[in-house]
Amino acid sequence: MSGHEQAFVAEAFATNWLSSVGPNLDAFEHEMAARLGGEVCALAVSSGTAALHLILRHLGVSPGDRVAVSTLTFAGSVFPITYCGATPVFLDSEHQSWNLDAEVVGEYLADAARRDQLPKALIAVHLYGQHCDMDRIAAACAEYQVPLIEDAAESLGATYRGRQTAVTADYAILSFNGNKIITTTGGGMVVARDAEGVARMKKWANQSREPAVEYLHHEVGYNYRMSNVLAGIGRGQLRALDQRVAQRRAVAERYAAAFADVEGVTLQPEASWGTHTRWLTVMSLDPQVLPVPPHRVVAALAEDDIEARPVWRPMHTQPLFAEAPCVGGVVAESLYATGICLPSSSSLSTDDQARVIRAFRRALETSVRTAHRASPPRSEPAGTP
Repeated sequence: MSGHEQAFVAEAFATNWLSSVGPNLDAFEHEMAARLGGEVCALAVSSGTAALHLILRHLGVSPGDRVAVSTLTFAGSVFPITYCGATPVFLDSEHQSWNLDAEVVGEYLADAARRDQLPKALIAVHLYGQHCDMDRIAAACAEYQVPLIEDAAESLGATYRGRQTAVTADYAILSFNGNKIITTTGGGMVVARDAEGVARMKKWANQSREPAVEYLHHEVGYNYRMSNVLAGIGRGQLRALDQRVAQRRAVAERYAAAFADVEGVTLQPEASWGTHTRWLTVMSLDPQVLPVPPHRVVAALAEDDIEARPVWRPMHTQPLFAEAPCVGGVVAESLYATGICLPSSSSLSTDDQARVIRAFRRALETSVRTAHRASPPRSEPAGTP
């Protein structure tokens, strides 16, 4: 918490606006829209997943449709596709940003158009706080009239070619889960240029209640609205957004400096087109130098009571989506096989980070020794004395 939140929460309690309506909700939506440039509308909801579900329904995604999405992402980017009864089509990453590959997008859409199988929408995920190459992806989607959605759950505070996140596409989502750059403890937001569409999604998020004195419903709705209390937390958090981004970037820079002398360890690259928030600091282990799978290092860190994670497992390798189509996938698989996410909280102290650094170096050394011992001895050529 930044210290600003308590006043807004206290106001909600004092005025008895506690549930899914109230002045904090209205203000949070307006303040976020202003932060993103003022040319968008915002709708605060219960999660980023809920926000994506609302957008997909608004775009008419239904059973039998396809929705293209980055394969290197969290399942929350994909589950709403299944809520609509549609099929995800997974697209590969590129090495410059680790995000959705614009070349793959263009080739996939061209092929899908020839086969009359264009997706109903395409979701571009901004991985770990860094943008996809959105202009190229947006141009490809525009050519084939495929609606584009930005999954900016991890990238609030990032920029792309001088623009804020979540404003290149007509539709975008944000997340305020407990581990995000800013948090409402749980929550998300629809961001869109379509005011009429946002009003429609707001109705669905409020159980599709009609403006009648009784509880009248003509459409299926959802209990997706954010509470006024949580929106108050969001208002306080938003005031600290720039500080949070600076703190996360400082964490990443300290890791990069600490491992500069360790051959085979590199920081996730920052693409030339924008600012990376470093929501998570992700290191890559070169298997040619460090023949150690990230899972082994994660386990070694856990023994020191340090929580780390592998890179997101590509969705096309998940058992749940084994039958879903995937275009490419080799790059995403290689990033998963070599990437490790280190503790990256805005509140991570330099002393705690120093402990992580020591433990990470120790875990690498131990894992490499173990790998070498497990390797079979090289056979000598025939006739060697």
